[in-house]
Formats: sequence, structure tokens, C-alpha cells
Amino acid sequence: MFTSTGSSGLYKAPVSKGLLLVPSALSLLLALLLPHCQRFFVYDLQAVKDDFQIWRLICGRIICLDLKDTFCSSLLIYNFRIFERRYGSRKFASFLLGSWVLSAVGDFILVEAVRYSFGITAARNLPSGFLAPVFALFVPFYCSIPRVQVAHILGPLSITNKTLIYILGLQLFTSGSYIWIVAISGLISGLCYNSKMLQVHEVLCVPSWMAKFCSWTLEPIFSSSEPTSEARIGMGATVDIQRQQRMELLDRQLMLSQFAQVRRQRQQQGGMINWNRLFPPLRQRRNVNYQDGRQSEQQASPPLEVSEEQVARLMEMGFSRGDALEALRASNNDLNVATNFLLQH
Repeated sequence: MFTSTGSSGLYKAPVSKGLLLVPSALSLLLALLLPHCQRFFVYDLQAVKDDFQIWRLICGRIICLDLKDTFCSSLLIYNFRIFERRYGSRKFASFLLGSWVLSAVGDFILVEAVRYSFGITAARNLPSGFLAPVFALFVPFYCSIPRVQVAHILGPLSITNKTLIYILGLQLFTSGSYIWIVAISGLISGLCYNSKMLQVHEVLCVPSWMAKFCSWTLEPIFSSSEPTSEARIGMGATVDIQRQQRMELLDRQLMLSQFAQVRRQRQQQGGMINWNRLFPPLRQRRNVNYQDGRQSEQQASPPLEVSEEQVARLMEMGFSRGDALEALRASNNDLNVATNFLLQH
């Protein structure tokens, strides 16, 4: 299950948070306080080729020297954080690393192709920054995020849930003279990595030991706390899916409030809750009547087999094993209903 894309911010997205904070802070620092140091972060492929300044392939492709590019790329990374939640931080970081490396090769090929075809030297004029992986993320965004029409304009034109992201990408695409080279190489690298062409996803990936090391050292710094102002709900890829999930959550909360009301009434009357009447599909138990105001032995059917994985997930939230087992049996192994039941009772 995934959290909401709207108000939960950068929860469960430490890689995205790091990409937002560190390069943006360094970009502002270079632009405002250290402008004389910007020459070390210029993305100059001619210097890489002629003077073997290999370090420019790293420094020139991490920090944006143009604040407009910094702003647009930061907004796109924030919107693309959904992929880190969906795939996990390691797989998301592997995609960024793979597209970053492949796009460097693509930049060389495209620059040489433009020079031989049109006589234009673009090697010294490429924009700096972490731009190619941002354009590469448009590939899974196009392929895996469903398109839902939000408003209809004229004829075939309509506004969808993805329109603003594409407009923001177009703004970044047109922000410089030769940024289209970086954009095309980023899209090609994203297509190659997303389609698992030539098994590049197995070669260009974050090793497990490095992922564990970063999880131990960097994740506590860039992790975000879980939002407490809203309940845990699933994350849909579109606003309409999220709205439907919220409606389902409200239905569950209404059901649980009805349960609480019935329980209070039964306690006042000295009676017992009739689970079969309140949750007929959820709990299969048989209750016997009270005799002389005292509760008799409850005859129950054999206990429902409970998934240990779901028990472990509930215990990670802080519930005891006994409460987790009881809630899962009562909800017929429905983790969402069991979680809401334990949270409210």
C-alpha cells in the first residue's frame, strides 16, 4: 500500500528529498555566494574530450547553474517521488543512476552527430545539472500512470491529470538553446532502462551493500516522518483513484463508528455484541446468550488461519501480537479493516 501523493509530502521518499535539498542548496550557494566557483561545475564535453577533464562528467551533471532549471527540475522530482514509493528507494535510485550514466554516453553521441551533420559545436554549451534523469522519469510516467480527463476544452483538446507535468517538462525543455540534447539523451536512456534493454538494469544498479549503507547513514537524515493529520490510506496514481480510496476509507470509518455505538449500547445493557449481525462477512463466530446476567462460554468455530506477514506488519505499527491476531481474524485477514479497527479501539 502506498501513501497519498497530496498531503503526505516526502514521506517514504528519502532519495527524492535528498535530490531536492542538496543540489538545490548548492545551486543557490553557487549563484548567490560563490559565483567564482561556478566554472568548476560547467558541463563542458569539449574539455572532457580534449583535456581529459573526466571530473566534469560528475560535477557538471549534478548541480544546475541556472536557477530556472533548478526550480523546474525540483518541481518535477517532487512530482515523480511517486515512483520511489511505488518501487522502493533502491530501485528508484538504480533507475536514476542508470539513466544518468547512459545519458552521458548519449550526450557524446548527439553532440558529435550535430557537429558532423550541421557543423554546430554544442559541446561547450550544454546545460549543467541533474537534468537527464529527470527527463528519463517521463518514460515511466507516460507508461505507468493512467491518463484521466479532467476538463474538456475544444475539439480533441482536453486537460488531464498529467497535463501540468508535461507543461512543466516542456518549460524545462525550452529553457536553453541546447538543453534538447540532454532531454533527448535522457528520454532514450529512460526508455532503455525502463524496457530492460540489453539487461542494463542489472548492470547499472545500486549494489545491495551500498543500499544498506545509505539506509543506515543517510536515510535518518533525509527521511520524513509519517503525517499524523490524516489517516493511512492507499495511494492511487490519479486524483480520481485517490478520491475513490478516500470514500472507501470513510465507509470503513462509518462502519467502525457504528460498531462502537453498538458496543456502548450492549455494555450499558449488560449484553454482548452480535458480531454476526454487525460484521456478517468479517467474523465467523457464534455467540451464546447470557444467563443470569453473566457471560457464558463463547463457542467459536476453529480459528481462522492468519497471515504471519500481516501480523508482522501490524506489530511493526506497535500493536501486540494477540491484538493483531484477533483483529485479523475478526476482519477475515483484511489488513486495512484490521488496522482501522485497532487504531480506533
